[in-house]
Amino acid sequence: MELDEKKYLYLLLILPLVVLVFLFNLYWKRKKQREFGDLEMVKKLSPDSSMFKPVLKIVIFILALLGLIIGLVNPKIGTKMETVKREGIDIVFAVDVSKSMLAEDIAPNRLDKSKQIVSQIINQLGSDRIGIVAYAGSAFPVLPITTDYSVAKMFLQSMNTDMVSSVGTSFNEAIKLSATYFDDKKTSKLLIMISDGEDHNEGAEAAAEEAAKLGIKIITIGVGTEKGGTIPLKRNGVVEGFKKDSNNEVVITKLVPESLTLIAKTTKGGYVNGNNTKEVLEYVKNALNNIQKTEFEATEMADFQSQFQWFLGFAFLLLFADVFLLERKTSWVKKLDLFNENK
Repeated sequence: MELDEKKYLYLLLILPLVVLVFLFNLYWKRKKQREFGDLEMVKKLSPDSSMFKPVLKIVIFILALLGLIIGLVNPKIGTKMETVKREGIDIVFAVDVSKSMLAEDIAPNRLDKSKQIVSQIINQLGSDRIGIVAYAGSAFPVLPITTDYSVAKMFLQSMNTDMVSSVGTSFNEAIKLSATYFDDKKTSKLLIMISDGEDHNEGAEAAAEEAAKLGIKIITIGVGTEKGGTIPLKRNGVVEGFKKDSNNEVVITKLVPESLTLIAKTTKGGYVNGNNTKEVLEYVKNALNNIQKTEFEATEMADFQSQFQWFLGFAFLLLFADVFLLERKTSWVKKLDLFNENK
Protein backbone atom coordinates (compact mmCIF):
# COMPACT_ATOMS: atom_id res chain seq x y z
CA MET A 1 0.00 0.00 0.00
CA GLU A 2 1.18 3.52 -0.79
CA LEU A 3 -0.02 6.80 0.74
CA ASP A 4 -0.27 9.53 -1.90
CA GLU A 5 -0.69 12.62 0.32
CA LYS A 6 0.97 11.82 3.65
CA LYS A 7 0.83 15.46 4.76
CA TYR A 8 -2.89 15.09 5.54
CA LEU A 9 -2.11 12.53 8.26
CA TYR A 10 -1.54 15.51 10.56
CA LEU A 11 -5.29 16.04 10.47
CA LEU A 12 -5.64 12.95 12.67
CA LEU A 13 -4.72 15.25 15.56
CA ILE A 14 -8.22 16.70 15.21
CA LEU A 15 -9.81 13.43 16.43
CA PRO A 16 -8.60 13.56 20.07
CA LEU A 17 -9.49 17.27 20.09
CA VAL A 18 -13.08 16.41 19.09
CA VAL A 19 -13.26 13.83 21.89
CA LEU A 20 -12.01 16.40 24.43
CA VAL A 21 -14.60 18.96 23.26
CA PHE A 22 -17.34 16.32 23.56
CA LEU A 23 -16.27 15.31 27.09
CA PHE A 24 -16.06 18.96 28.16
CA ASN A 25 -19.53 19.63 26.76
CA LEU A 26 -20.87 16.56 28.57
CA TYR A 27 -19.31 17.74 31.81
CA TRP A 28 -20.72 21.26 31.32
CA LYS A 29 -24.24 19.91 30.70
CA ARG A 30 -24.10 17.75 33.85
CA LYS A 31 -22.85 20.72 35.85
CA LYS A 32 -25.69 22.92 34.61
CA GLN A 33 -28.21 20.16 35.35
CA ARG A 34 -26.96 19.95 38.94
CA GLU A 35 -27.33 23.70 39.26
CA PHE A 36 -30.84 23.48 37.90
CA GLY A 37 -31.92 20.82 40.38
CA ASP A 38 -31.75 17.19 41.40
CA LEU A 39 -30.47 14.96 38.53
CA GLU A 40 -33.19 12.37 39.10
CA MET A 41 -35.82 15.10 38.89
CA VAL A 42 -34.24 16.47 35.68
CA LYS A 43 -34.38 12.99 34.11
CA LYS A 44 -38.07 12.72 34.93
CA LEU A 45 -38.71 16.12 33.36
CA SER A 46 -37.05 14.94 30.12
CA PRO A 47 -37.92 11.22 29.88
CA ASP A 48 -37.06 10.98 26.17
CA SER A 49 -33.50 12.23 26.64
CA SER A 50 -31.01 9.43 25.90
CA MET A 51 -27.60 8.95 27.50
CA PHE A 52 -26.50 6.57 24.75
CA LYS A 53 -27.44 8.57 21.63
CA PRO A 54 -24.95 11.45 22.19
CA VAL A 55 -22.14 8.91 22.56
CA LEU A 56 -23.29 7.09 19.43
CA LYS A 57 -23.44 10.38 17.49
CA ILE A 58 -19.91 11.42 18.47
CA VAL A 59 -18.58 7.95 17.57
CA ILE A 60 -20.24 8.19 14.15
CA PHE A 61 -18.90 11.74 13.68
CA ILE A 62 -15.33 10.67 14.59
CA LEU A 63 -15.51 7.69 12.21
CA ALA A 64 -16.75 10.04 9.46
CA LEU A 65 -13.84 12.43 10.09
CA LEU A 66 -11.44 9.50 10.02
CA GLY A 67 -12.88 8.41 6.67
CA LEU A 68 -12.52 11.93 5.26
CA ILE A 69 -8.88 12.18 6.41
CA ILE A 70 -7.96 8.78 4.97
CA GLY A 71 -9.72 9.79 1.76
CA LEU A 72 -7.54 12.93 1.58
CA VAL A 73 -4.41 10.84 2.20
CA ASN A 74 -5.50 8.71 -0.79
CA PRO A 75 -4.19 5.22 -0.02
CA LYS A 76 -3.23 3.28 -3.12
CA ILE A 77 -3.10 -0.46 -3.62
CA GLY A 78 -1.38 -2.29 -6.44
CA THR A 79 0.58 -5.52 -6.20
CA LYS A 80 -0.03 -6.97 -9.62
CA MET A 81 3.05 -7.62 -11.75
CA GLU A 82 2.46 -7.31 -15.46
CA THR A 83 4.48 -7.43 -18.65
CA VAL A 84 4.12 -4.34 -20.78
CA LYS A 85 5.50 -3.45 -24.18
CA ARG A 86 7.51 -0.26 -24.43
CA GLU A 87 9.35 1.54 -27.17
CA GLY A 88 12.66 3.20 -26.40
CA ILE A 89 16.40 2.69 -26.11
CA ASP A 90 18.75 1.31 -23.48
CA ILE A 91 20.77 4.00 -21.72
CA VAL A 92 23.59 3.45 -19.23
CA PHE A 93 24.90 6.34 -17.15
CA ALA A 94 28.56 5.94 -16.16
CA VAL A 95 29.37 8.45 -13.41
CA ASP A 96 32.95 9.26 -12.38
CA VAL A 97 33.26 8.97 -8.57
CA SER A 98 37.01 9.50 -8.28
CA LYS A 99 38.31 11.92 -5.63
CA SER A 100 38.86 14.65 -8.22
CA MET A 101 35.08 14.85 -8.57
CA LEU A 102 34.97 16.53 -5.14
CA ALA A 103 36.60 19.64 -6.62
CA GLU A 104 34.37 22.68 -6.20
CA ASP A 105 35.40 24.60 -9.30
CA ILE A 106 31.82 24.00 -10.39
CA ALA A 107 29.07 24.37 -7.79
CA PRO A 108 28.29 22.59 -5.56
CA ASN A 109 31.04 20.18 -6.67
CA ARG A 110 31.69 18.05 -9.74
CA LEU A 111 30.03 14.90 -8.39
CA ASP A 112 26.86 16.64 -7.20
CA LYS A 113 26.68 18.48 -10.51
CA SER A 114 26.94 15.13 -12.30
CA LYS A 115 24.07 13.76 -10.22
CA GLN A 116 21.95 16.80 -11.05
CA ILE A 117 22.61 16.34 -14.77
CA VAL A 118 21.75 12.64 -14.74
CA SER A 119 18.58 13.27 -12.70
CA GLN A 120 17.46 15.98 -15.13
CA ILE A 121 18.11 13.70 -18.12
CA ILE A 122 16.05 10.95 -16.49
CA ASN A 123 13.21 13.44 -15.97
CA GLN A 124 12.90 14.02 -19.70
CA LEU A 125 12.98 10.34 -20.68
CA GLY A 126 9.83 8.55 -21.75
CA SER A 127 9.89 4.76 -21.83
CA ASP A 128 13.61 4.07 -22.13
CA ARG A 129 15.44 1.56 -19.95
CA ILE A 130 18.30 2.89 -17.86
CA GLY A 131 21.21 1.56 -15.82
CA ILE A 132 23.93 3.18 -13.68
CA VAL A 133 27.65 2.45 -13.34
CA ALA A 134 30.13 4.13 -10.97
CA TYR A 135 33.80 4.21 -11.80
CA ALA A 136 37.15 5.48 -10.60
CA GLY A 137 40.27 3.29 -10.93
CA SER A 138 37.82 0.41 -11.43
CA ALA A 139 34.10 0.19 -12.27
CA PHE A 140 31.23 -0.80 -10.02
CA PRO A 141 27.66 -1.77 -11.06
CA VAL A 142 25.22 0.48 -9.20
CA LEU A 143 21.90 -0.35 -10.88
CA PRO A 144 21.11 -2.86 -13.64
CA ILE A 145 18.92 -1.98 -16.61
CA THR A 146 15.44 -1.00 -15.38
CA THR A 147 12.38 1.09 -16.26
CA ASP A 148 11.89 2.21 -12.65
CA TYR A 149 13.12 5.81 -12.73
CA SER A 150 12.32 6.51 -9.07
CA VAL A 151 14.58 3.65 -7.95
CA ALA A 152 17.28 4.87 -10.35
CA LYS A 153 17.20 8.32 -8.77
CA MET A 154 17.42 6.83 -5.30
CA PHE A 155 20.55 4.84 -6.22
CA LEU A 156 21.98 7.86 -8.02
CA GLN A 157 21.77 10.05 -4.93
CA SER A 158 23.55 7.40 -2.83
CA MET A 159 26.65 7.48 -5.02
CA ASN A 160 29.84 8.84 -3.43
CA THR A 161 33.61 8.79 -3.82
CA ASP A 162 34.01 5.99 -1.25
CA MET A 163 32.04 3.36 -3.16
CA VAL A 164 34.98 2.51 -5.44
CA SER A 165 38.24 2.08 -3.51
CA SER A 166 40.70 2.26 -6.40
CA VAL A 167 42.35 5.65 -6.93
CA GLY A 168 42.48 7.44 -10.26
CA THR A 169 40.07 7.17 -13.18
CA SER A 170 39.80 4.36 -15.72
CA PHE A 171 37.52 5.00 -18.69
CA ASN A 172 38.20 1.61 -20.22
CA GLU A 173 36.90 -0.20 -17.11
CA ALA A 174 33.76 1.94 -17.16
CA ILE A 175 33.11 1.27 -20.85
CA LYS A 176 33.71 -2.48 -20.51
CA LEU A 177 31.33 -2.83 -17.56
CA SER A 178 28.68 -0.63 -19.18
CA ALA A 179 28.81 -2.78 -22.33
CA THR A 180 27.68 -5.82 -20.29
CA TYR A 181 24.46 -3.99 -19.36
CA PHE A 182 23.14 -4.11 -22.92
CA ASP A 183 21.55 -7.57 -22.98
CA ASP A 184 19.33 -7.09 -26.05
CA LYS A 185 21.18 -7.02 -29.36
CA LYS A 186 18.20 -5.51 -31.19
CA THR A 187 17.78 -2.51 -28.86
CA SER A 188 19.54 0.78 -29.59
CA LYS A 189 22.31 1.38 -27.07
CA LEU A 190 23.58 4.64 -25.57
CA LEU A 191 26.28 5.15 -22.96
CA ILE A 192 26.39 8.55 -21.27
CA MET A 193 29.68 9.11 -19.46
CA ILE A 194 30.06 11.97 -16.97
CA SER A 195 33.58 12.86 -15.85
CA ASP A 196 36.19 15.60 -15.52
CA GLY A 197 38.20 13.77 -18.18
CA GLU A 198 41.25 12.92 -16.08
CA ASP A 199 42.06 9.37 -17.19
CA HIS A 200 44.92 7.71 -15.30
CA ASN A 201 44.87 4.47 -17.28
CA GLU A 202 45.37 3.58 -20.91
CA GLY A 203 42.99 1.67 -23.16
CA ALA A 204 40.02 4.05 -23.25
CA GLU A 205 40.15 4.45 -27.05
CA ALA A 206 40.45 0.68 -27.58
CA ALA A 207 37.50 0.07 -25.24
CA ALA A 208 35.49 2.68 -27.14
CA GLU A 209 36.29 0.94 -30.44
CA GLU A 210 35.00 -2.36 -29.02
CA ALA A 211 31.87 -0.58 -27.83
CA ALA A 212 31.34 0.85 -31.31
CA LYS A 213 31.52 -2.68 -32.77
CA LEU A 214 28.70 -3.66 -30.40
CA GLY A 215 26.57 -0.79 -31.67
CA ILE A 216 27.03 1.34 -28.55
CA LYS A 217 27.06 5.09 -29.03
CA ILE A 218 28.82 7.14 -26.33
CA ILE A 219 27.97 10.69 -25.29
CA THR A 220 30.51 12.24 -22.92
CA ILE A 221 29.74 15.10 -20.56
CA GLY A 222 32.59 17.08 -19.02
CA VAL A 223 32.17 18.62 -15.58
CA GLY A 224 34.69 21.03 -14.10
CA THR A 225 36.74 23.89 -15.48
CA GLU A 226 39.96 23.90 -17.47
CA LYS A 227 41.35 26.36 -14.92
CA GLY A 228 40.82 23.65 -12.35
CA GLY A 229 40.38 23.56 -8.61
CA THR A 230 41.63 21.94 -5.42
CA ILE A 231 40.19 18.82 -3.83
CA PRO A 232 38.92 19.67 -0.33
CA LEU A 233 39.27 17.10 2.45
CA LYS A 234 36.26 17.43 4.71
CA ARG A 235 35.21 15.99 8.01
CA ASN A 236 31.59 16.41 9.12
CA GLY A 237 31.20 19.00 6.38
CA VAL A 238 34.17 21.10 7.56
CA VAL A 239 37.22 21.55 5.30
CA GLU A 240 40.34 20.33 7.12
CA GLY A 241 42.74 20.66 4.23
CA PHE A 242 43.31 19.88 0.55
CA LYS A 243 44.53 16.78 -1.24
CA LYS A 244 48.30 16.82 -1.88
CA ASP A 245 50.57 14.81 -4.18
CA SER A 246 53.69 12.82 -3.29
CA ASN A 247 55.73 16.05 -3.24
CA ASN A 248 53.37 17.52 -0.63
CA GLU A 249 52.04 19.97 -3.21
CA VAL A 250 48.33 20.80 -3.30
CA VAL A 251 46.73 18.95 -6.22
CA ILE A 252 45.02 21.07 -8.88
CA THR A 253 42.57 18.97 -10.88
CA LYS A 254 41.42 20.27 -14.25
CA LEU A 255 38.78 19.41 -16.84
CA VAL A 256 40.35 17.48 -19.73
CA PRO A 257 37.82 17.63 -22.58
CA GLU A 258 40.24 16.10 -25.13
CA SER A 259 40.04 12.58 -23.66
CA LEU A 260 36.24 12.74 -23.45
CA THR A 261 35.95 14.07 -27.00
CA LEU A 262 38.13 11.24 -28.32
CA ILE A 263 35.96 8.55 -26.69
CA ALA A 264 32.75 10.08 -28.08
CA LYS A 265 34.22 10.53 -31.56
CA THR A 266 35.31 6.89 -31.69
CA THR A 267 31.68 5.73 -31.35
CA LYS A 268 30.23 8.52 -33.53
CA GLY A 269 28.76 10.07 -30.44
CA GLY A 270 29.41 13.54 -29.10
CA TYR A 271 30.91 15.60 -26.30
CA VAL A 272 29.16 18.41 -24.40
CA ASN A 273 30.37 20.63 -21.58
CA GLY A 274 28.31 19.94 -18.47
CA ASN A 275 28.67 23.33 -16.80
CA ASN A 276 25.39 24.51 -18.36
CA THR A 277 22.69 21.96 -17.50
CA LYS A 278 20.17 23.44 -19.94
CA GLU A 279 22.59 23.02 -22.86
CA VAL A 280 23.33 19.43 -21.81
CA LEU A 281 19.63 18.54 -21.66
CA GLU A 282 19.02 20.07 -25.08
CA TYR A 283 22.00 18.23 -26.54
CA VAL A 284 20.96 14.85 -25.08
CA LYS A 285 17.34 15.40 -26.16
CA ASN A 286 18.41 16.01 -29.76
CA ALA A 287 20.69 12.98 -29.65
CA LEU A 288 17.87 10.75 -28.37
CA ASN A 289 15.57 11.97 -31.12
CA ASN A 290 18.12 10.86 -33.69
CA ILE A 291 18.48 7.35 -32.25
CA GLN A 292 16.06 4.73 -33.52
CA LYS A 293 13.79 3.42 -30.78
CA THR A 294 12.96 -0.28 -30.57
CA GLU A 295 10.13 -2.18 -28.91
CA PHE A 296 10.88 -4.30 -25.84
CA GLU A 297 8.99 -6.02 -23.04
CA ALA A 298 9.36 -4.99 -19.42
CA THR A 299 7.97 -6.64 -16.29
CA GLU A 300 6.80 -4.09 -13.79
CA MET A 301 4.30 -3.52 -11.03
CA ALA A 302 0.94 -2.25 -12.15
CA ASP A 303 0.08 1.32 -11.25
CA PHE A 304 -1.26 1.75 -7.74
CA GLN A 305 -5.03 2.19 -7.80
CA SER A 306 -6.47 5.04 -5.70
CA GLN A 307 -8.84 3.92 -2.93
CA PHE A 308 -9.94 7.34 -1.63
CA GLN A 309 -13.47 7.04 -3.03
CA TRP A 310 -14.36 4.19 -0.65
CA PHE A 311 -13.34 6.17 2.43
CA LEU A 312 -15.05 9.35 1.27
CA GLY A 313 -18.22 7.42 0.47
CA PHE A 314 -18.14 5.77 3.91
CA ALA A 315 -17.56 9.17 5.57
CA PHE A 316 -20.46 10.89 3.76
CA LEU A 317 -22.76 7.96 4.56
CA LEU A 318 -21.94 8.30 8.28
CA LEU A 319 -22.41 12.08 8.19
CA PHE A 320 -25.78 11.57 6.51
CA ALA A 321 -26.77 9.10 9.23
CA ASP A 322 -25.54 11.47 11.94
CA VAL A 323 -27.83 14.25 10.68
CA PHE A 324 -30.95 12.10 11.06
CA LEU A 325 -29.87 10.47 14.32
CA LEU A 326 -31.66 12.35 17.12
CA GLU A 327 -30.47 12.45 20.70
CA ARG A 328 -33.82 11.34 22.13
CA LYS A 329 -34.58 7.72 22.90
CA THR A 330 -35.79 5.38 20.16
CA SER A 331 -39.15 3.91 21.13
CA TRP A 332 -38.37 0.23 20.60
CA VAL A 333 -34.95 0.57 22.26
CA LYS A 334 -36.61 2.40 25.13
CA LYS A 335 -38.85 -0.62 25.74
CA LEU A 336 -35.79 -2.90 25.94
CA ASP A 337 -34.25 -0.61 28.61
CA LEU A 338 -30.74 -1.80 27.72
CA PHE A 339 -29.08 0.87 29.82
CA ASN A 340 -31.49 0.67 32.73
CA GLU A 341 -32.69 4.22 32.06
CA ASN A 342 -36.40 3.64 32.86
CA LYS A 343 -35.97 3.55 36.61
